[in-house]
Amino acid sequence: MSPSPNSSYLALIRGHSGFLSLAFLAIFTGNLGQSFFIGLFQEPLSEQLDLSAGQFGSIYAAVTLVSGFLVLRLGPSIDWVAPRRYALLVLLGLTLGVVLLTSAPWWWAALAGLGLVRLCGQGLMTHLGSTLAGREFTYNRGRALGLVSLGMPLGEILLPPVVALLLVWLGWQQLWWLLLAVFLFFWGWAYLQAPWPQAPQQAPAKGEKPRGPNPLREMRFWLLLPLLLALPINMTGIFLYQAQMTSHLNATLATYALALTGMGVARLPGALLGGRWVDQLGVARLARVYLIPFILGLAAAFLLQGNWGIWLLMLGAGFAMGMQGPILDSLLVKLWGSQHLGRVRSVKSACMVFSTAIAPALLGFLLDWNVSFSLLLMGMLVFVLLAILLALKPIREAEGHALQ
Repeated sequence: MSPSPNSSYLALIRGHSGFLSLAFLAIFTGNLGQSFFIGLFQEPLSEQLDLSAGQFGSIYAAVTLVSGFLVLRLGPSIDWVAPRRYALLVLLGLTLGVVLLTSAPWWWAALAGLGLVRLCGQGLMTHLGSTLAGREFTYNRGRALGLVSLGMPLGEILLPPVVALLLVWLGWQQLWWLLLAVFLFFWGWAYLQAPWPQAPQQAPAKGEKPRGPNPLREMRFWLLLPLLLALPINMTGIFLYQAQMTSHLNATLATYALALTGMGVARLPGALLGGRWVDQLGVARLARVYLIPFILGLAAAFLLQGNWGIWLLMLGAGFAMGMQGPILDSLLVKLWGSQHLGRVRSVKSACMVFSTAIAPALLGFLLDWNVSFSLLLMGMLVFVLLAILLALKPIREAEGHALQ
């Protein structure tokens, strides 16, 4: 796909609008399982399950860890299961999860629904969209990944105000059903009209292990892993302990709330520019420097503190988060090939889930030991710099690989 190198975004959309819409829809649908969206319903969910906020948080972390293990198990099958069938199975799982979460009279069934929403939304739907875009494009892979990755920040920007508006007229369960119906309507179009590709591999024979690399057994993956996790780990801590951060930095929660919106907006140009630069400059160059806006944001928050420090931190993080999708997925293709992208991305996704479940506990203990958030920000900065240094060897290896 995408025979002409370095096409403009407009030419890419004109030539492949159906396929790009399909991958974008998958990533946008994944917002139903993202923490920011489920967090909008934390109070009614806790009330329905008769849980305190702390109990809900602990159960949510456990469900997230289980989801990570299942992504590790189910994610690679997109390399040999037809994407149309794969999407149908994930959509059925997501639908069942929403129904159980909002309607089940038993707490265990509602928790199973929460697990399915996390697994099929945040996990497998996002995995589907990114894998399709990264696998089916060659010359314009960066731009394609940049375009479809917009589904995540657009969800973060659009869904919270839509939810707040509709909750004036609807109960929270009815709102979930309405949103699910809207998504199912667009998926109906996708099944009838979208150009579905074929799986790049044959299904393994019964009893045969799936073909392909095992990144967990390769040193280059472990060297690259801190770079893959630098933003998810650090931003999870910032999101979760926003109250402590603003207090320690002498900022206000109102400023943080506005800066959070600014972060979502900054992700949009980050994704588009990151995708374009990957195609023009090469993924190896970008992989070395794309975290610089986040590094500058951490340094500004540490040195300036106050409301300005919060704003610069969140804007720098947003821009880097936007670039991360097209850069890292392109880097994985360079190192392991497009035919095995499903397997490698599933390992990457599972590691991200595990790390974002463990990181809040670590930061929580440090805060309990009266470590200031300024010192935590400096620790985050050191971690990011070390992650870049460790990743230099696999990045240089990717630089020598031919176009895949």
